[in-house]
Amino acid sequence: MQHLDHEISRIIEMAWEDRTPFEAINQQFGLNEKSVIALMREQLTSSSFKLWRKRAAGRQTKHLKIRHPDISRGYCKTQYKHR
Repeated sequence: MQHLDHEISRIIEMAWEDRTPFEAINQQFGLNEKSVIALMREQLTSSSFKLWRKRAAGRQTKHLKIRHPDISRGYCKTQYKHR
């Protein structure tokens, strides 16, 4: 599946977000976790990819099946500042 530059940028942004599960990326862009990892490996520098993998690996909020049931949104309410 071919993605446009702005879609790739959004996928990367979603992958970095702690509270955005891989399932949300799959639903919106059709990429499973393995595909997101491959895209991140391709698009990021080696050091950035390693930082992201360390951060995302095992993070409960990145997986709906192991996510705490009290977390019902894809982002932290303080993540986006409204003007």
